Amino acid sequence: MRIAILVHEVAEDFDVVVAGGGIGGLTAAVHAARMGRSTLVLGGMAPGGLLLSIEQIDGVPGFPEGVPGYELCPMLQDQAADAGAEFRMDELTGIAPSGEGWRIATGDGDVHARAVILATGARLKALGVDGEERLRGRGVSHCASCDAPLMRDRVVGVVGGGDSALQEALTLAEAVGEVIVLHRGDALGAQAAYRDRALAHRKITVRYGTVVEEILGDETVTGLRVRGVSSDETEELEVGGVFVYVGLQPNTELLRDRLELDVDGRVPTDATMQTELPGVLAAGILRRGSLGQAAISAGEGAAAAKAADRYLSDGSWGKRTDGSWGERSGALAAGSAARTAGNGGSHG
Repeated sequence: MRIAILVHEVAEDFDVVVAGGGIGGLTAAVHAARMGRSTLVLGGMAPGGLLLSIEQIDGVPGFPEGVPGYELCPMLQDQAADAGAEFRMDELTGIAPSGEGWRIATGDGDVHARAVILATGARLKALGVDGEERLRGRGVSHCASCDAPLMRDRVVGVVGGGDSALQEALTLAEAVGEVIVLHRGDALGAQAAYRDRALAHRKITVRYGTVVEEILGDETVTGLRVRGVSSDETEELEVGGVFVYVGLQPNTELLRDRLELDVDGRVPTDATMQTELPGVLAAGILRRGSLGQAAISAGEGAAAAKAADRYLSDGSWGKRTDGSWGERSGALAAGSAARTAGNGGSHG
C-alpha cells in the first residue's frame, strides 16, 4: 500500500526583510544586522540599483572626491554581510499580513518577516516619444559611464536638467566631442556644484526651453527632432546618441493594495520612516519627501533599521497627527484587508 505524505512548507522566518539593494536598503541591512536582528536582503540580480551606473557619487561622507557607485555599493554589501545579513538575488513580488508579521512573496518562494523595510528604489522615466523604444541600446541610453566610450568624439544629447542629467553630461564630456543638454525649463534644477561645472565646461552646451519630440534613425540614433517651448518651432539636431534623465518612477506598483500612495506613487511615512502599517517601513527614493540623494537615502535606511529594531523590542509605532496610525496587532490585517477591498483587489 502506498501512503501519500503531505508536507506543509514552513516559510523561513526573519526579524527584518529588506526589499531592495540600493544604498538605502544596504544601509538598513548594515544597521539591522549590527543590532542583532536576523536580516534578509532581497537585492535583485545586482545590489546597488541605479547607483551602479554612476561614475561619481558626491556628498557621501568619507569620500571628499566622490566615489563610483560600482565601488560604493559592493562595499556596503560586504559590510552588511560581515554584520550577519543574508543576501538573495531575488525580488519582492508580494506582501501580505501573517500573524504578528508579514508574509513576503519572492520568485523563489515565501519568507516571513516580523518587520519589513521597503527600499525598492525607482527606475528612470522614459520620454515616451517615437523612436525611443525602437532605438534603445542602439544610441538611446541611460548610462553615460557604460556608453561614453562608444560615442567618442561624437555629438550627443542629454535630456533633462537635474542632478542626474548634469552628472552624466559631465561624464560624457570626458569622451565625446560635444554634449547638448536639452531642458524644457528656463533654468537648470541641478544642485549648484553640478550646474556650475556643466555651464563652465567647454564641451557642454545647454539649450533651455526645448523638448524632444522624436528620436531619429533607422538602425542607430542619427538625430533628434526638437521643439522650442516658446516659439513652437521644430528643428532637427544631428546627434550620435541620446541619454535620457527626465525623472524617476518609484517601484511601488505592487504596494498599491497595501499602502496609501501619493499622486506620484511614493510611500508616505512619518519622520522615522514608519508607514501606516505596523512593522512596515520605507526608505530612499520611493518614500514621499525623500530627496533621493545617496547620502540622504543612506540616512533614511539607518533610521528605518532603528525604528524596526524599536518596534521589534516594544511594539511601539508612530501615528498620524489625527491619531490614525495603528497599534501592533489586530488593526494590521484589518487595515490591509480594507485597503484591498477598497481597491477592488487590483494589483495595478
